[in-house]
Amino acid sequence: MSDLHIRHATLSDIGTVLRFWRDAAEGTSISDDHDGMTRLLTRDPEALLLAERDGVLTGTVIAGFDGWRCSAYRLAVHPDHRRQGIATALLEAAEERFAALGGRRVDAMVLEANAQAHHAWAASGYHREDHWRRWVKAL
Repeated sequence: MSDLHIRHATLSDIGTVLRFWRDAAEGTSISDDHDGMTRLLTRDPEALLLAERDGVLTGTVIAGFDGWRCSAYRLAVHPDHRRQGIATALLEAAEERFAALGGRRVDAMVLEANAQAHHAWAASGYHREDHWRRWVKAL
Protein backbone atom coordinates (compact mmCIF):
# COMPACT_ATOMS: atom_id res chain seq x y z
CA MET A 1 0.00 0.00 0.00
CA SER A 2 3.01 2.32 -0.16
CA ASP A 3 1.70 3.72 -3.44
CA LEU A 4 -1.58 4.77 -1.78
CA HIS A 5 -1.77 8.46 -0.92
CA ILE A 6 -4.40 9.79 1.48
CA ARG A 7 -5.10 13.51 1.50
CA HIS A 8 -7.76 16.04 2.41
CA ALA A 9 -10.16 17.04 -0.35
CA THR A 10 -10.23 20.60 -1.60
CA LEU A 11 -13.00 22.57 -3.25
CA SER A 12 -11.48 21.73 -6.64
CA ASP A 13 -12.12 18.01 -5.95
CA ILE A 14 -15.89 18.33 -5.62
CA GLY A 15 -16.84 17.37 -9.19
CA THR A 16 -14.47 14.40 -9.18
CA VAL A 17 -15.79 13.14 -5.84
CA LEU A 18 -19.44 13.47 -6.88
CA ARG A 19 -18.74 11.46 -10.06
CA PHE A 20 -16.75 8.92 -8.02
CA TRP A 21 -19.63 8.40 -5.58
CA ARG A 22 -22.01 7.62 -8.47
CA ASP A 23 -19.74 4.68 -9.37
CA ALA A 24 -18.41 3.62 -5.97
CA ALA A 25 -20.87 4.54 -3.23
CA GLU A 26 -24.01 2.64 -2.29
CA GLY A 27 -27.06 4.85 -2.14
CA THR A 28 -27.25 8.61 -2.28
CA SER A 29 -27.51 11.38 0.24
CA ILE A 30 -29.51 14.58 0.16
CA SER A 31 -26.17 16.39 0.48
CA ASP A 32 -24.52 14.72 -2.54
CA ASP A 33 -24.33 17.89 -4.57
CA HIS A 34 -21.93 20.76 -5.16
CA ASP A 35 -23.56 23.01 -2.55
CA GLY A 36 -23.55 20.31 0.14
CA MET A 37 -19.91 19.47 -0.43
CA THR A 38 -18.93 23.13 -0.52
CA ARG A 39 -20.56 23.61 2.89
CA LEU A 40 -18.74 20.57 4.26
CA LEU A 41 -15.31 21.62 3.00
CA THR A 42 -15.79 25.25 3.97
CA ARG A 43 -16.88 24.36 7.51
CA ASP A 44 -14.30 21.60 8.02
CA PRO A 45 -11.57 21.52 5.34
CA GLU A 46 -10.06 18.31 6.76
CA ALA A 47 -13.27 16.26 6.97
CA LEU A 48 -13.24 14.60 3.56
CA LEU A 49 -10.35 12.20 3.09
CA LEU A 50 -9.42 10.93 -0.36
CA ALA A 51 -7.35 7.87 -1.20
CA GLU A 52 -5.47 8.06 -4.48
CA ARG A 53 -3.25 5.65 -6.34
CA ASP A 54 -1.19 7.03 -9.22
CA GLY A 55 -3.28 10.19 -9.11
CA VAL A 56 -6.55 8.26 -9.50
CA LEU A 57 -9.25 8.56 -6.84
CA THR A 58 -9.81 5.10 -5.36
CA GLY A 59 -11.64 5.80 -2.09
CA THR A 60 -13.27 8.33 0.22
CA VAL A 61 -14.47 8.77 3.76
CA ILE A 62 -15.99 11.76 5.51
CA ALA A 63 -14.54 12.01 9.01
CA GLY A 64 -16.76 14.57 10.69
CA PHE A 65 -16.34 15.80 14.25
CA ASP A 66 -18.79 18.23 15.83
CA GLY A 67 -16.97 18.54 19.15
CA TRP A 68 -19.11 15.80 20.66
CA ARG A 69 -19.24 12.87 18.25
CA CYS A 70 -16.95 11.46 15.62
CA SER A 71 -18.99 10.42 12.60
CA ALA A 72 -17.87 8.47 9.56
CA TYR A 73 -19.82 8.78 6.34
CA ARG A 74 -19.40 7.95 2.67
CA LEU A 75 -16.75 5.28 3.06
CA ALA A 76 -16.51 4.21 -0.54
CA VAL A 77 -13.91 2.33 -2.56
CA HIS A 78 -14.15 2.03 -6.32
CA PRO A 79 -15.23 -1.50 -7.31
CA ASP A 80 -12.01 -2.00 -9.32
CA HIS A 81 -9.92 -1.30 -6.21
CA ARG A 82 -11.75 -3.17 -3.47
CA ARG A 83 -10.12 -5.76 -1.21
CA GLN A 84 -6.77 -3.99 -1.40
CA GLY A 85 -6.77 -2.35 2.04
CA ILE A 86 -7.99 1.06 0.89
CA ALA A 87 -11.02 1.17 3.20
CA THR A 88 -8.80 0.12 6.11
CA ALA A 89 -6.27 2.85 5.30
CA LEU A 90 -9.02 5.47 5.05
CA LEU A 91 -10.54 4.42 8.37
CA GLU A 92 -7.13 4.48 10.05
CA ALA A 93 -6.59 8.03 8.75
CA ALA A 94 -10.06 9.04 9.97
CA GLU A 95 -9.42 7.51 13.39
CA GLU A 96 -6.08 9.35 13.65
CA ARG A 97 -7.91 12.59 12.88
CA PHE A 98 -10.55 11.86 15.50
CA ALA A 99 -8.00 10.97 18.15
CA ALA A 100 -6.06 14.19 17.48
CA LEU A 101 -9.31 16.15 17.94
CA GLY A 102 -10.05 14.41 21.26
CA GLY A 103 -12.74 12.08 19.94
CA ARG A 104 -13.71 9.04 21.99
CA ARG A 105 -15.91 6.91 19.74
CA VAL A 106 -16.73 6.72 16.06
CA ASP A 107 -20.30 6.39 14.84
CA ALA A 108 -20.59 5.08 11.30
CA MET A 109 -23.54 5.34 8.95
CA VAL A 110 -23.79 2.00 7.12
CA LEU A 111 -26.66 1.01 4.86
CA GLU A 112 -28.58 -1.93 6.28
CA ALA A 113 -28.75 -3.69 2.91
CA ASN A 114 -25.04 -3.30 2.11
CA ALA A 115 -23.69 -6.63 3.37
CA GLN A 116 -20.31 -6.07 1.73
CA ALA A 117 -19.89 -2.88 3.75
CA HIS A 118 -20.82 -4.71 6.96
CA HIS A 119 -17.85 -7.02 6.41
CA ALA A 120 -15.49 -4.11 5.75
CA TRP A 121 -16.56 -2.26 8.89
CA ALA A 122 -16.35 -5.41 11.02
CA ALA A 123 -12.86 -6.15 9.68
CA SER A 124 -11.79 -2.71 10.92
CA GLY A 125 -13.06 -3.41 14.44
CA TYR A 126 -16.50 -1.79 14.28
CA HIS A 127 -19.63 -3.49 15.56
CA ARG A 128 -23.31 -2.93 15.03
CA GLU A 129 -25.43 -1.50 17.84
CA ASP A 130 -28.94 -2.81 17.39
CA HIS A 131 -30.47 -0.75 20.18
CA TRP A 132 -30.10 2.52 18.19
CA ARG A 133 -32.12 3.64 15.20
CA ARG A 134 -31.59 6.65 13.04
CA TRP A 135 -34.44 9.16 12.90
CA VAL A 136 -34.40 11.70 10.10
CA LYS A 137 -36.33 14.66 8.77
CA ALA A 138 -35.51 16.46 5.55
CA LEU A 139 -35.35 20.24 5.84
